[in-house]
Amino acid sequence: RQQKWKSSVFTQAKMPPCNFVPEKYESYPYERMRKIREQNISPALRMYYKKPLLLHQGHMQWLFDYEGRRYLDLIAGIVTVSVGHCHPKVTMATQKQLARLWHTSSVFMHPSIHEYAEKLTALLPDPLKVVYLTNSGSEANDLAMFMARLYTGNFDIIAFRGAYHGGSPYTLGLTSVGLYKHGVANGFGCSTTMLPDVFRGPWGGSRCRDSPVQTVRKCSCSEGVCQANNQYIEQLKDTLNTSVPKTIAGFIAEPIQ
Repeated sequence: RQQKWKSSVFTQAKMPPCNFVPEKYESYPYERMRKIREQNISPALRMYYKKPLLLHQGHMQWLFDYEGRRYLDLIAGIVTVSVGHCHPKVTMATQKQLARLWHTSSVFMHPSIHEYAEKLTALLPDPLKVVYLTNSGSEANDLAMFMARLYTGNFDIIAFRGAYHGGSPYTLGLTSVGLYKHGVANGFGCSTTMLPDVFRGPWGGSRCRDSPVQTVRKCSCSEGVCQANNQYIEQLKDTLNTSVPKTIAGFIAEPIQ
């Protein structure tokens, strides 16, 4: 009876069906790829798993490796392809643009940029109707820090601990993950404060009022009162009282946190 229970619990989940057939892999063998990675690519670009994945092709929510094995991508290419891999509509639009014009300076006008800017700003409330298009998240956050400091005349910026905001000299100060820190000076003018996390943080219980994620810890809060909320606010106040000047340039937070 015990053996039967174990086998039912550890049964491997079945993948949903997929009618897409990937192209045949025709590049270097796996071991040669590993050797190139070790000898010619910076070790700062970390890989996961003892035998890292050699991915070959993507289609919507699916990824395929060099042997044709299929994977379900649950984090959208590390939150960068929210419409799926090689979405047919996006692929078609990209191919159409590449056939027309690759790149020109921002000192000239081009229809696509202006059409996109108008559609994007239509989603934003007044007065947030101006965009500055950049190449990456690090560059966008770098620019945001620079503009906040220029506009306010202040220098210090606060971020939540456990956040990743980029690897440039500016943004590395706001990035608060030990793996991304290096033995060089960084973080000048940047301070971190505790993330109000009722699941993994020191405060929070099973009935936390303000969190969609609940912990298994018991909650002693009375009706309408959230002790965790008050504790995290006090921790932020302590950061403001001890770690930064009376005025700051900005506060940055990851929505995904």
